[in-house]
Amino acid sequence: MLPKSSQLKQLIRMIKTDILIIGAGPCGLFAVFEAGLLKMRCHLIDYLPQAGGQCSEIYPKKPIYDIPGFPKILAGELVENLMEQIKPFKPGFTLGERVEKIKKSQDGLFHVTTSLGTKHISKVVVIAAGLGCFEPRKPNILNLSMFENKGIDYIIKDPMVYKNKKVVISGGGDSALDWSIFLSNNIASEVSLVHRRESFRGHPDSVEKVNQLSKEGKINLITKAEVVDIQGNDNLQLLKIKSDNQIFDLSADFWIPLFGLSPKLGPIANWGLNLDKNAISVNTLDYSTNIEGIYAIGDINTYPGKLKLILSGFHEAALMSQSAFKHVFPDGKKSFKYTTVLGQIEGF
Repeated sequence: MLPKSSQLKQLIRMIKTDILIIGAGPCGLFAVFEAGLLKMRCHLIDYLPQAGGQCSEIYPKKPIYDIPGFPKILAGELVENLMEQIKPFKPGFTLGERVEKIKKSQDGLFHVTTSLGTKHISKVVVIAAGLGCFEPRKPNILNLSMFENKGIDYIIKDPMVYKNKKVVISGGGDSALDWSIFLSNNIASEVSLVHRRESFRGHPDSVEKVNQLSKEGKINLITKAEVVDIQGNDNLQLLKIKSDNQIFDLSADFWIPLFGLSPKLGPIANWGLNLDKNAISVNTLDYSTNIEGIYAIGDINTYPGKLKLILSGFHEAALMSQSAFKHVFPDGKKSFKYTTVLGQIEGF
C-alpha cells in the first residue's frame, strides 16, 4: 500500500546524516572534508540560497590574502575550490532554510527542524554559522510586508522565476550589479537598477558591464534615486521612485532590494548553549559546546585568544572532526593519516 501524499512528503523531507553542519560558509565546507577523511557523512543547512556564506553572498570578488598556498584568492574562487575539494564525500545541502529547533533525544540523536519544516536527524551537530543568521536589510517602507513573497524578494533563489517579467533591483554592491547583468541576458523582459548614488561600490568590471548594458538599452539605470512607495492588489504592480525631489511611477512585477545582510544570532540564542555576548563559548580542546555532541567552529564561537579568521576556522574544523568521530563511531578505531600519504582522496 502506497503512503498518502502527506506521508510521502514527510518521508522525503526527513534527512539522516552523521554530522549536520549549520552554516555552509568556508569553515562549514572544510569541515565536510575533514569529516570525510574519517568516513563521516555530512549534510549542511544554510539560510542563504547557495553555499559559501558571506564569501558568496556579500563579497565574492573580494581578494583574500591569508589562505595558505594562495598569495591572493577571490572569496568566490575560494568557495569554488572548497566545493571541488569536498565532491568525493558527496555532502547533502538544505539551502534557503533557517534552523529553528534542535532537540536531543534519549538515544543521543539530534532532531533538527528548519523554518520550512524540513527535518534532519544526526549524531553530531556542528554550528558553523559565521556571525549568526544573516537576514536581509529591508527598506523602510510602510506597507513592505504586504508584498513580501508577492513581488518583493530579498534573495534570488531561482532566476527563472523572473522569466519575461519586469524586474527592478535596488542596491549598489556586487549582488545588485551581478544580478542585473544576469537577468538582463534573455531572462527578464525588463530590468531596472535603482541606486541612491551615481557611483557603485561593486567590482569595477561589473560597473562597466552595467553601464554598457544601459547604453544598449538592456538595463534601465536609475541613479541618485530610491524607491519610496509600493502599490498593487494581490501582487506588486507599481513602484514610486524619488529622484531629484521628483516622484515618478515605475511598473514592476518584482522588486528585489539588495541592501546586504544583517547578522543576527537568531534562534541559536534559544538552544541552551553557553553564550558570551553574540558568540558560543567552546572548549579549545575540540571546540565542543556545553551540550555534548554539539560543536561550534568559525566566527560563531569564542574562547580566550580567538581570532576571527577563515584560517582559524579551518584549524577548528580539523580538531572538531577528530572529536566528533567518537560520537559517530563510538566503537570504531580511528586511524589518522596524512593526506600526503593517502595517494588519493576516496569518497563513500
